[in-house]
Amino acid sequence: MDSITLEYNTQREPLKMSEYGRNILKMVELLREIPDREKRTEQARAVIKTMEILNPQVRQQENWEQKLWDHLYMIAGFDLDVDSPYPCPMKEDFETKPVPLPMKGTKIRASHYGRNIEKILDLLAGEPDGEVKTQMIRSLAIYMRQQYLIWNKDSVSDETIFADIEKLSEYKIKVPEGITLGKVSENADFSRPGIGNQAGQGKNKRKGGHKNRRR
Repeated sequence: MDSITLEYNTQREPLKMSEYGRNILKMVELLREIPDREKRTEQARAVIKTMEILNPQVRQQENWEQKLWDHLYMIAGFDLDVDSPYPCPMKEDFETKPVPLPMKGTKIRASHYGRNIEKILDLLAGEPDGEVKTQMIRSLAIYMRQQYLIWNKDSVSDETIFADIEKLSEYKIKVPEGITLGKVSENADFSRPGIGNQAGQGKNKRKGGHKNRRR
């Protein structure tokens, strides 16, 4: 009895466009072997129709017919001699590496607060001392407490938030004495972003809060 030899995809030529499958690749390979240009063009249109059926969402894109022909050329390795209604795209246009996005050179000092908090602290550090700055610090502290409760634990003291403000500002900001943040509302919901009601969003309500004063 003859043994059956299995052929795995890892042993085959990689697909240039996996959404069309290997059968389309085989059709394109056979298409290129047709010697008559007119017949080859006729069969190319049949392949385009099959690609449209396999990838119907392409019809939602602008110039979708040209995109299908572009895909055909790409599958054929940009080497297909047919009478196409659209010119063959340039291979270089699809092989150009994307321009790398500039990344921030410094790490976020506290990821649960975010980089914007650092920018706000830098701005606050340059403000003159006074009642306005005190109120701004308090408002920021309340927001930071909210962010802290989202990503950390169920309760946090005012002193912890005040210490974070001073540390993150590299001690350019000194939290004034006597500031309090008040209690956390019993109806406050500090569920993490992306967690819906199914995951118990309504069950994570915090009760109370610390009302410590700086002494």
